Amino acid sequence: MAYIDVFNGDADGICALQQLRLANPKKSQLVTGIKRDIELLKKVEAVTGDQVTILDISLDKNRDELIRLLDAGAGVLYFDHHYAGEIPQHSALETHIDTDANICSGLLVNRYLENAYLPWAVVAAFGDNLFTAAQQAASPLNLNGEQLEELKLLGTCLNYNGYGANLSDLVYTPDDLYRLVAGYADPFAFIHEEPGYARLQEAYYSDFERVKALTPDYVDAHHALYVLPDAHWARRVSGIYANDLAQQYPDRAHAMLSIRPEGGFLVSLRAPLNNKRGADELCRQFDTGGGRKAAAGINHLPEEQYDAFVQAFKTAF
Repeated sequence: MAYIDVFNGDADGICALQQLRLANPKKSQLVTGIKRDIELLKKVEAVTGDQVTILDISLDKNRDELIRLLDAGAGVLYFDHHYAGEIPQHSALETHIDTDANICSGLLVNRYLENAYLPWAVVAAFGDNLFTAAQQAASPLNLNGEQLEELKLLGTCLNYNGYGANLSDLVYTPDDLYRLVAGYADPFAFIHEEPGYARLQEAYYSDFERVKALTPDYVDAHHALYVLPDAHWARRVSGIYANDLAQQYPDRAHAMLSIRPEGGFLVSLRAPLNNKRGADELCRQFDTGGGRKAAAGINHLPEEQYDAFVQAFKTAF
């Protein structure tokens, strides 16, 4: 029997897997990628008796490959909060899917494990920009304000590391970052003892200072759209800056269009925090688009579709 762990390369995917493997350690094959590399099941080969665990990637985007793995005789355990569409019915498939705008995969795993590693679930929620949900989840931990801020920054930095057009944009590959995290049952130990975290923080702060100097290409009371330059740092920080702006302006939708090296744009979209809906529907209007109600994206928006996107963005929110 082989164990295969398939996870989104962002904070939520990493923290979801961290909880599961702390609770049930396994020597497993890791399958992951940049945050936008969500069709991960194409990379998985499994045979009868293999166990595939899938965390924080859309079932709708992986439906055919999921059925292929089930037909091959693999057992599948699936946790996710993105749009799923119709869920296949199969005796070897166990799903924990909830698309509520205030939940993430890390919180779903925490529910499954009955709070066994709750601090890591709090990190996941902070990383997914679910600040209220994170604070509510953290209530049983009786953390002080400084400790909550430490977990928030950790979630933010783990999430920041997942953004980019390809792996060369990232500070760490997601599997390497997970391996750093995996050595720590307590996120506070990771924060204070892991040298690699200091490197990640330094990159995050540097990139964030650069992006704050940019001005929006379009802004009104309900929308802000930024076009970011063709640079590693800009693609890394795009989603985190969108999250930060969403917190600052909760009645406004935000779009970050990062120029891809080969042309076109990588899009990060945030619905208004005070009305967390519609981001996934908008992005699914475009090829390579998807996500969840509050936050979604488009992996490659061709330049000729820029005007169509702007119009759809204005109409949706």
